[in-house]
Amino acid sequence: MKRGGRAISIGLSAVMGLTAAGCGQPGTDSTQESVPYVPEVIGIYEAEEAAGTGNVKAAVSLVKEGYSGNGYVEGFENDDDSCTFAVDIPENGFYDLNFVCASLGGEKDNYVKIDGESTGTIHTENGDFSDCVLERVYLEAGTHKVSVVKYWGWISLDCLKVTTSQPISSSLYKVDAALCNKKASEETKRLYSFLLDNYGEKFISGQFCDTGQNGKEFQVIKNATGKTPAVLGLDFMEYTPSRVEKGSVGTSTELAKSFWENGGIVTFCWHWNAPTKYITGQWYSAFYTDSTNINLKKIMDGEDKEGYDLLMADIDAIAEQLLILKEAKVPVLFRPLHEASGGWFWWGASGPEAYKELYRLLYDRLTNEYGLDNLIWVWNGQDAEWYPGDEYVDIIGEDIYPGERVYQSQIASYLNAATNYSTENKMVYLTENGCLFDPDLARRDGAMWGMWCTWSGEFVARDTSLFRLSEQYTEESMLKKVYEDEDVITLEDLPDLKTYKIRKGL
Repeated sequence: MKRGGRAISIGLSAVMGLTAAGCGQPGTDSTQESVPYVPEVIGIYEAEEAAGTGNVKAAVSLVKEGYSGNGYVEGFENDDDSCTFAVDIPENGFYDLNFVCASLGGEKDNYVKIDGESTGTIHTENGDFSDCVLERVYLEAGTHKVSVVKYWGWISLDCLKVTTSQPISSSLYKVDAALCNKKASEETKRLYSFLLDNYGEKFISGQFCDTGQNGKEFQVIKNATGKTPAVLGLDFMEYTPSRVEKGSVGTSTELAKSFWENGGIVTFCWHWNAPTKYITGQWYSAFYTDSTNINLKKIMDGEDKEGYDLLMADIDAIAEQLLILKEAKVPVLFRPLHEASGGWFWWGASGPEAYKELYRLLYDRLTNEYGLDNLIWVWNGQDAEWYPGDEYVDIIGEDIYPGERVYQSQIASYLNAATNYSTENKMVYLTENGCLFDPDLARRDGAMWGMWCTWSGEFVARDTSLFRLSEQYTEESMLKKVYEDEDVITLEDLPDLKTYKIRKGL
């Protein structure tokens, strides 16, 4: 992810109980906020001396400059190609893992595993060797296998530098930002106040389910834990005109109204099917880049007037549904144009500038032209270059699918989102996830995600007509642990959000 954001300063009561002493600097320490932190170098490990698997080998022709040691490794070409370092850690604590990498053609993301378990990803910007840091990884004393594993691949890896992590303080969870829309409805302000009041202290539970509270995923969780997710995740996809003309019938709006009336919170994404003119693959997959030939840059530059008009018609169709929710006084956590920086959706295929222009246009059309005052805007572009500006974002979202039964807190992704996008503190949510994180690890690490919202299908339920739990990603024991945790908010724990006290200043 992009670096160079605001200084790290994290914590609140959830993590204040951890000590700030020790080589790895665990916990929080508000007394050190004004003192510049100088990390201790634990070790520097050269990639050419590490263990390569598959195609990963020391480069024969050292054409790149700026490497350390005797060279670097290349060959991250096929799945499971990897380079593994044996890293010695002196004592329990938090450490930064700085992989010095260069890409072979454009930006690249690759996995990091520790002792065989997925820990995060590193983002390589360009062809020059530069720092790709995985921040605040908790490691126990001893020797650990730290691996870079091919995801996008195509990098040169020079070395791994291990340093102590900067102590974290209590300021990052102090979010005072008002809603982007200064004319937000009373219901929206009440919900936003509740979210602010619990941020940094609690985790709000969420689950995507396209059939609502009585759907398979919700019932599986209820049967296993006795609890109900506080947030229902839905999609405006079926209301998109190119799907409606194929016979799609949307039901999400009514499901959202029902869940809100039952005391819950609603979040919407929008898998925006491209207009029919631009569909080149299967019509039902036309939100993917490889199923369309839409050129967003040309549309936003005014070179494709028809395309612009078609996109506006699509927005108008979704606005109709949001107006229904406005009339019903249902506030919505609205997460449009998600995961743009990955490029797999058409709205991200033309680069960050065209995307940001579309995002701002969408905000303006819905907020100012349609007067939608019931939206809390959740930005989920996942890269600083794609950030549209603080005035268009209420909450920052990250989508993380770390693999099967990986219960780590994903602290590096949390810190990246919390410190490198906005110029002011914003709440950070796990807006999509596969497996759940362990609340104990999140508290330990300081990764106080304000909410999670697990994706549907195999991540929770077996693909049968029976309401049976799938343990492929989250085991039943962990599911129960999470939903029974005292800091996890479920539907049963929610106050009456329709009368919740509005924060001063909103």
